[in-house]
Amino acid sequence: MTRSVSFLSMLALVAAGMAIAPQPAGANPIERACLQSGRPAANRALCDCIGRAAQQTLTGGQMRAGARFFQDPQRAQDVRQSNRRNDEELWRAWRNFGETAEAMCR
Repeated sequence: MTRSVSFLSMLALVAAGMAIAPQPAGANPIERACLQSGRPAANRALCDCIGRAAQQTLTGGQMRAGARFFQDPQRAQDVRQSNRRNDEELWRAWRNFGETAEAMCR
């Protein structure tokens, strides 16, 4: 792909599409959100790549938990600042996902 996707841009794609209806069969929550975001950069190839990055770096539970960040942005902030081990692991996994997606989906 010719267009670089920053971590924040990728998260914006996901955030914009979290609650929209029909979802492609076989797509994970991250890929579905990207496809449904309505963003100009959200094409099938980019969203597929972002979905593959999510599958390589996140568990299903981490994908679902991260998807909830966009329904409740304060939750993301709470997780990021939390000292709870599970929250620290989730935030670390999401940062790794963002870096992976950015590197893979240029």
